[in-house]
Amino acid sequence: MLTATYSVAIAVRPVLLARPCGLTRGANVDPGVRVLVGGIGARDAAIGTAMVLAPRGPALRVALAARVAADAADALVFGTQLPARDRRPKVVAFALSWAALCALSARWADR
Repeated sequence: MLTATYSVAIAVRPVLLARPCGLTRGANVDPGVRVLVGGIGARDAAIGTAMVLAPRGPALRVALAARVAADAADALVFGTQLPARDRRPKVVAFALSWAALCALSARWADR
C-alpha cells in the first residue's frame, strides 16, 4: 500500500521526486520533467495496486518482481544519467531500498 500511495503522490506532485533528483529550477518543475515523473508515478501506482490486490501466490510474486525490476531500472538510469552527479548516490540508494523492500516481501507472497 505504501508503494502505491507514494507513487500517486509523485504523480500528483512531481516535485516530490524531481527535487531530490536535482531536476527542479528553484521550486519549479519543467513541463518535460513533470511528464516523465508523472509517468513513473503512474507506472509505480499501477504496480503497487497490483501488489495490494493480487492474491497470494504466483500473481503476487509477478507483481513484486515487476516492482523490483522497475526500481532496479530506475536505479540504473538515474544513477548513470542524472545531470546532478552529486544526487546520484542518494537517488540510487532510495530506488534500491524500494527494490530490496519489495524483494524481501516476496518471502510472504505464498503465505
